[in-house]
Amino acid sequence: MMIKSSLAWIVIFDDIPVWKPLLTELPLIWICFCLIEWFAAKRRMWLYLGLDLILSGIFFAAIMYYKYYGVIVNYHALAQVNQVTSVKSSMFSLLDPYYLFIFADILVIAGILILRRVKLGVTERSGRIPLERRARRRIASVILMLSMVLCMLNIYPNRASMSEITQAEQMGILGYEAYTILADRPDKPVPIDKIDQDHIDEIKQTTALPAVVEQGAAKGRNVIVLQLESFQNFLIGLQVDGQEVTPHLNQLAAQSLYFPNFYQQVGQGNTSDAEFVVNTSFYTPPNGAAATVYANKELPSLPRLMSANGYQTATFHTNDVHFWNRDQLYRALGFDHYYDINYFGTEDSIAFSASDEVLYSKTLDKLEAMQDSGSPFYAQIISMSAHHPYHLPEDKKSLTLPERYVNTLPGDYLVSQHYADQAVGQFIEGLKERGLWENSLLVVYGDHLGLPIYSLDRTDEKLMQEIYGREYTSADMINIPLIVTAPGITPAAKLEQIGGQVDILPTIAGLTGASLQNQLHFGQDLLREGNNLLPERYYLPSGSVLNDASLFVPATGYGDGTHYSLANAGRQDVISAEQSTSSGYITKEQYGRALDLLHLSNSYLTQLPNRNAVK
Repeated sequence: MMIKSSLAWIVIFDDIPVWKPLLTELPLIWICFCLIEWFAAKRRMWLYLGLDLILSGIFFAAIMYYKYYGVIVNYHALAQVNQVTSVKSSMFSLLDPYYLFIFADILVIAGILILRRVKLGVTERSGRIPLERRARRRIASVILMLSMVLCMLNIYPNRASMSEITQAEQMGILGYEAYTILADRPDKPVPIDKIDQDHIDEIKQTTALPAVVEQGAAKGRNVIVLQLESFQNFLIGLQVDGQEVTPHLNQLAAQSLYFPNFYQQVGQGNTSDAEFVVNTSFYTPPNGAAATVYANKELPSLPRLMSANGYQTATFHTNDVHFWNRDQLYRALGFDHYYDINYFGTEDSIAFSASDEVLYSKTLDKLEAMQDSGSPFYAQIISMSAHHPYHLPEDKKSLTLPERYVNTLPGDYLVSQHYADQAVGQFIEGLKERGLWENSLLVVYGDHLGLPIYSLDRTDEKLMQEIYGREYTSADMINIPLIVTAPGITPAAKLEQIGGQVDILPTIAGLTGASLQNQLHFGQDLLREGNNLLPERYYLPSGSVLNDASLFVPATGYGDGTHYSLANAGRQDVISAEQSTSSGYITKEQYGRALDLLHLSNSYLTQLPNRNAVK
């Protein structure tokens, strides 16, 4: 068990002392062993084997979850188990063969026990407890008490640590898992009647920006929101050996309002969480996917806002609508219609479903019909083909990369995103050919990162350093693009203000003239408001937050957190509160306000009446 725990620690934690897994993991392992000694009169070896399987599974899950999400798994992730088969290719791509060593002893021990049982043909019989077993119980009692004391010393002082990574490192992985189960209590919600827009605006402390586009300039236009799978901002303008990776999106960005300092704000639900945040201007829940946690609510949303302004609403996704509980999410958001695999079919499949080319072609048919009906529409389109692990069919590959990129994660990613860009180019041409382009507002953004730092091997890291011309950082990882264009209305401009997915709803509302007076929102209109504050939920430890100058990642709390400069190539600094005030880094006061925003968002949504109770 110590070898297994050490393997997990090597994968997850940096620069760990050799003794640390021994001090943190062994006590809880001994507690489990002692309980078996105390209560099991027979078949103890089979119980030990079962315990071995459970603990090995926890260590293995911790490794795989960290490689995918960058955080420590806890029991809330059990709600995701039904999604695993749909993303099995992603899971297998992250699996180094030596991780399976965790389970090797289980097969050997099980084989020995079975052979011994067959050979002896007998089982342990219940009866009087032998003297040696009584002695073992006395020894187990002493070890149990000592182990419980050590567990408490590991866990109790570290309860207040903000970062899950820090908690797991100090408590031990097993201790952290036990703590999240036994001590998981939701924060007391702020009463819903105490949450209003004035309160939120007071916490956010935004400032006014010079208007780039007149408010309501796109009033009455169709609104098309295009969510690009795993699309990071570094792709815009990127060339490899003189080849543009995303030429069509490069051209679109050059002709539109382009926000290069834009960031993901997804949670455990990944793509579905991006849909949630963009369509509500609320943050994701502390645990679980928004599509599950808030599915039974009637959410304040962009579809409802646009419906109130005379719009039809629909969402398009080639996967099964039940994946990530989207059938319930779309009801909670108030979409009039959704189109999933039942509409798109399985023709020309890539990853989980029909290709982006099929997605855009069949979506155009519906958009044209919606426009012909006489009223404007709001449509959200979710692309899928460039999904991790980026195994694009050979006949879809048209980007030729240098040999050093072949069969690497960054190389496969670039090839897949080049295909996705070509499909976007075809979609834009289709909008123009069908008379939709000139009468629409198009918003394009990435749903979440595509290249997690913790999934890269050394070769991958060198390629990312080559692409960036410097080290690839956490801030780079969560940086996605936002492109906003309304032909004839929006100028070509690169806007440097920081923004996040929570800001898309109010920005669209500002352009279309839809009033947010009676709709609670946590984002801001990026064309009129500055001084942003962006809390993060996932892919970084809880409490991580961005402002215009930096990304802050806490450890036990604010005092020992790390500041990453956004303007200075991701430079990492651990600084005092006084230095943060003078340097433009996240201050302790801003950090507290960001946590308040997250708490207000969850407080409001959890206290909304359930949808079936709404009259």
